[in-house]
Amino acid sequence: MVGLGRMGGNMSRRLALGGHRVVACDPNDPARQALDAVANVQTTASLPDAVSALPAPRVVWVMLPAGAVTDSVVAELGELLEPGDLVVDGGNAFYRDSQQRAMVLAERGVHFVDAGVSGGVWGLAEGYGLMVGGADDDIALIAPVLQTLAPSADSGWVHVGPVGAGHFTKMVHNGIEYGLMQAYAEGFALLHARDDLVSDVAAVAEAWREGTVIRSWLLDLAAGVLHDDQSLDDVAPEVADSGEGRWTVHEAVDLGVPVPVITAALYDRFASQGHADYGDKLLAKLRHAFGGHPVNAADKAP
Repeated sequence: MVGLGRMGGNMSRRLALGGHRVVACDPNDPARQALDAVANVQTTASLPDAVSALPAPRVVWVMLPAGAVTDSVVAELGELLEPGDLVVDGGNAFYRDSQQRAMVLAERGVHFVDAGVSGGVWGLAEGYGLMVGGADDDIALIAPVLQTLAPSADSGWVHVGPVGAGHFTKMVHNGIEYGLMQAYAEGFALLHARDDLVSDVAAVAEAWREGTVIRSWLLDLAAGVLHDDQSLDDVAPEVADSGEGRWTVHEAVDLGVPVPVITAALYDRFASQGHADYGDKLLAKLRHAFGGHPVNAADKAP
């Protein structure tokens, strides 16, 4: 496994607890030290050391952010690995990039699987949702690993198609996640706005978790957040987007498939990041220009 970080470290632990021998590689001392005492886990600081510690045919699971760092590591692995070895990319990569990486590795006889991984920080205890793309033989080779990482051996993981299918499916999964989260956020905001009618939003969230048609794990998490602090006064109203929502919308445009809910959720995240500020200021001035509506002065830091 390459690139420990938070999720990679937890995945290493889950595999080790499942009886698999793991060679975990990360250049950062704290990441390696966090696994030094875990049975069945050997840590290294370099890719050459990690590759040399693995028996053939080697399976190297890359767990890194999308983009240049994944490109660099996969390229280095292409030089280090031998024909018949397998690279699994479990990061949130764009599926077309995964297809390209697979083609480059194939020229050296190295196989490739793209694995969309969901579960976040809860995966260690609950298991990870896994969507994998690749050849049948390659999926069969890593099936024991997938069965250990998943919530159970026969659920929570799926071979969705050829290379690219895993990350494509995860992209759509994350787009749906955007829409679901946005719906919950808007609904609870509406409840909060009428605190004269609904004084305890956290209690509503807790009640909705049982028996309602909108119950879900995301609602469970929302209930936990609101139970701890339903005012949310200390939280900045800014929501980052990691890229998968953008890819989903771009792909939908290319295919001519309407995804208005996901698109609106993505745009709301842009707005929260300040990208709507200029447009909102212009709207305020336009309302003043045609109707004489007042314009509020901007708050300026001293």
